Amino acid sequence: MTISQQGSSRQLRTSNWNFHYHEAGTGHPVIMLHGSGVGASGWSNFSGNLAALAANFRVLAVDMPGWGASDPCPVDKLDHVAALVEFMDTLGLPKAAMIGNSMGGCTVLRTAVEHPDRISHLITMGAPANRLPRLFSAGDGPSEGIKILIEGYRNPSLETMRRLVEIMCFDKSFASDELCAKRSAAANAYPEHLANFLAGLSKGWPVPKMAALESLMQVKIPAMLIHGRDDRVVHYEHSLQLASVIPNSRLVLLNRCGHWAMIEHAAEFNRLVVDFISYA
Repeated sequence: MTISQQGSSRQLRTSNWNFHYHEAGTGHPVIMLHGSGVGASGWSNFSGNLAALAANFRVLAVDMPGWGASDPCPVDKLDHVAALVEFMDTLGLPKAAMIGNSMGGCTVLRTAVEHPDRISHLITMGAPANRLPRLFSAGDGPSEGIKILIEGYRNPSLETMRRLVEIMCFDKSFASDELCAKRSAAANAYPEHLANFLAGLSKGWPVPKMAALESLMQVKIPAMLIHGRDDRVVHYEHSLQLASVIPNSRLVLLNRCGHWAMIEHAAEFNRLVVDFISYA
């Protein structure tokens, strides 16, 4: 199956947002949520996974408000859980499996706490468990990945994108000229997204509200927590902590893998997701 960016592109108007997303396949719905990196979108995060998952499910890779081709998001409006529920309601989706990378994982976790009836399966990749240690580091300051991510919003140049991709991935060969140019162009195409992100940093962006660990102890949804052992953005200890509190969870720790498991280890990621949603 071949899925093109243009052919899978969709638009949806909810009560508060204009959403852009990519859709393919039929069957049980699977919603995929990208991370917060500059130039991130449903396509940039998940284009290498859509075909394999769409062979089994109805897959929807969403640009969340404030990213990609969806609406800009002012500082005081960022609530991706509420936006996600609006998206599902407008499409008539009562329940879906959910996959979230980093910031998207935070959205999925909080949705599991606040709207558990809307999720059939919970999958995270490189998701932070909490704000401590500060800004997702395993030390006492921002991780090197968070630092370059913020720099990307300030200066989304080709060179900055190269440094960002090299930190996001264990294998630096993923930082190809083509990928870095695409990320830089995607970031510069939406200057309002850049300005809103930077304005929101003092207010907790990109994740102003996170699921409390005590609340996650009550989540009964089957959960798979995927993390790269070599993640330099969000240390893998965060997924260890999540696995310790979510009752029906399993942890997959991938060797030679950074923050983008779905990109660096696409074939293994796709197999894990298909098997988990099909049989868990």
